Amino acid sequence: MDKTERLFAVMDALRRHRRPVTAASLAEEQGVSVRTLYRDIQTLIGLGAPIDGEAGVGYMLKPGFFLPPLMFSAEELEALVLGLRWVEAQPDDGLGLAARNALGKIATASPDDLRDRISDTALWPVAMYRGGRKPVPVLGQIRTAMRQERAVEIDYEDEQGRATTRTIWPVGLAFYEGKQTIAAWCLLRQAFRNFRTDRIACLRLTEQRYGKRRAVLEREWREGWAEEERRHQEQRAAG
Repeated sequence: MDKTERLFAVMDALRRHRRPVTAASLAEEQGVSVRTLYRDIQTLIGLGAPIDGEAGVGYMLKPGFFLPPLMFSAEELEALVLGLRWVEAQPDDGLGLAARNALGKIATASPDDLRDRISDTALWPVAMYRGGRKPVPVLGQIRTAMRQERAVEIDYEDEQGRATTRTIWPVGLAFYEGKQTIAAWCLLRQAFRNFRTDRIACLRLTEQRYGKRRAVLEREWREGWAEEERRHQEQRAAG
């Protein structure tokens, strides 16, 4: 992580704390020495970041930094908090951290500091994970593949236990309670298929580009899904 990324990370960490946090705690969270953390704090203050506090006491970020003033109704704020807390509860560590950072930014971007209101919304998602929440590392790779439109190779085991190696173009990622499913174009089958992440033994992000733009693939996938649903409805009506 270069210095610029580290400075942004320190700002994100300060946004998440409602009360002064010590340099030692911040340094441990960022994986740097306390001396480096002190230098970063001084650099941020020199750049105009409204940071209160001092060495040995703790630091705290004043509200209203970076984003223009935002105002939320009670229901808007509740919707944001509930949605971000649901994302934070998913087994995707990258999205979880992003959700926490986003909530911190929202909390301090208003003229009226929202951190107390956010902590008192009393709305919590219920995520049912047997055996506790376990991170699913391939989720971050799939999101990267979709953003960059890069093919991935997967070692996959189907419902009958048959193992295959496939190259796929991920189109979408669905989060259910306790499992996640990838919608993708499968080059082996030359068709859209759904793949459960818990059946992927190994995933490799390649440099190969999609054969079509992801937006085009998603539209085709949606159209195919809608047509399949229409046929099922006709069959049920006829039967």
